[in-house]
Amino acid sequence: MTAYALAHLRKAPVHAEVLTYLERIDATLAPFAGRFIVHGGTIDVLEGDWPGDVIVIEFPDLQQARSWYRSSDYQEIKPLRTRHLTGEVILVDGVEPGHDSSQLAATIRRATIGST
Repeated sequence: MTAYALAHLRKAPVHAEVLTYLERIDATLAPFAGRFIVHGGTIDVLEGDWPGDVIVIEFPDLQQARSWYRSSDYQEIKPLRTRHLTGEVILVDGVEPGHDSSQLAATIRRATIGST
């Protein structure tokens, strides 16, 4: 199942180390079949507050995403980002093809309402 690395990074002044991080990150993704699908594009905030940028990297599965994040190549460049940008980073599974939210709701209903 496809998995994603998502980051919500707060805006900060441009720093040379962050530019070096950007120059090197693609090489860390390649061995794990990772690819950027969102990288700081235009954000249209419809609800709430969103101070910063969104980054989404796609991987073939959660194991590949974890292996990339834990890899020595990525861990080597990670401080170039974390010294200058704050935010959250998560790994998450995608959904199977044909995902149906109403089926999910029915499963939750059976588990919560059906058991009372």
